[in-house]
Amino acid sequence: MQTDSIRFALNADFSLNYANNNGTNVTQINGALTTQLKSKDLKSIYFLIGTYKLIDSENKNLQNAWFLHGRYNYKFNQLLRLEAFLQGQYNQLLVVEQRNLAGIGLRVKWMDKENFTGYAGNSYMYEIEHSDEAGTIDHNHRNSTYLTLSYFPKSQRFSVANTVYYQPLYRDLKDYRILEQFRLDIPLAKWFKVFSIFNYYFDSKTPLGGEEYTSNLNFGLGISL
Repeated sequence: MQTDSIRFALNADFSLNYANNNGTNVTQINGALTTQLKSKDLKSIYFLIGTYKLIDSENKNLQNAWFLHGRYNYKFNQLLRLEAFLQGQYNQLLVVEQRNLAGIGLRVKWMDKENFTGYAGNSYMYEIEHSDEAGTIDHNHRNSTYLTLSYFPKSQRFSVANTVYYQPLYRDLKDYRILEQFRLDIPLAKWFKVFSIFNYYFDSKTPLGGEEYTSNLNFGLGISL
């Protein structure tokens, strides 16, 4: 989130969209809050992110989704870290409306250049999935592997980051999820920025037996402290 020498950081992102489609009013609200706290020796890192998305019309609620993720990292050395995390998420449009999980694993810094940083991680996850549509509650053991790459030019006029996750089920490797996020930040001041985020989610096997995917592109304003 920030350089290794900064102990506390806080980012807040917000976007609002209003549309009138043949007399039908549609309002979309997106909000995200990210905070990071490091210990005095800079070895322990506490990270928390929360997001909320609401798409509402005069007639009905079109989408209601939230995401909460807490993570602890312990830095063994410049290359290797231990990480443990808790996560909860809800999206009324997906077959699995709610998912809660806990995990632990290792993270490696595979690139550390002046303008590029790259991380790779592998974790074990225990998850509980709730599906009202299928009428099921599943308890799963999954593997989670991710790769992230960030670019920060010397001019500091923008920054980009891309992260990809691959999460197969241990007992059935054909049951897997793929998640990707691409983010572009353009600072307008030291504390103020505009941003664009593209998210993609794919589930190879839902509780109903079929595939499912979702994607979204978001533009907004952000504050960094």
